[in-house]
Amino acid sequence: MASAVEAWESLFRAQVAVMRRLVADFPPGLSFNEYDVLFNLSRLPGRSARMRDLNGVVLLSQPSISRLVDRLVARGLLERLPDPTDRRGTVVHLTEAGYRTFLEVASQHMKSIERTIGPALAPEQLDELQRLTETLRAGIAETDSAGGG
Repeated sequence: MASAVEAWESLFRAQVAVMRRLVADFPPGLSFNEYDVLFNLSRLPGRSARMRDLNGVVLLSQPSISRLVDRLVARGLLERLPDPTDRRGTVVHLTEAGYRTFLEVASQHMKSIERTIGPALAPEQLDELQRLTETLRAGIAETDSAGGG
C-alpha cells in the first residue's frame, strides 16, 4: 500500500508533467496566470469578486495578483470598482471584452486538455481521478476547518 508521501510524489509528478504540456500548448493572448484570473471571475455571480476573495482562489501571492490585475485592467479585460459593502475594498469585474477573450482562449485550452489527458486515461479512469481529487480536496478542507492545517 502506498504511503501518503509516495501518493503525493506521484500526484505531484503527474501534475508537473501535465502542466508542462498544457503551458507549452497554451494559446497566445493570455498568460496561464491571467487565464486563471479570468476563468475564476467567469464562474462567479456578476463575473466579479472582491480583491481579497480573488486572492483566495488564484494560486499567486497578493502582490503578484495585484500587478496581474493592473495589467488586465490596462488591457480592458478587467475593471476595478469600489466595493459597495466596504469603502476600503475593491471589486474586480470581468468586462465583456475580457469575457470574450476568456471564451476564445478557453475553447483552445479545453482542446489541449482533451489532447493531453484524454488519450492517457480511459473514461472510467477519468471519473476515478476526478472522484479521488475531489475527495482529497474535501478532506483537506475538512482538516483545515477543524484546526488541523
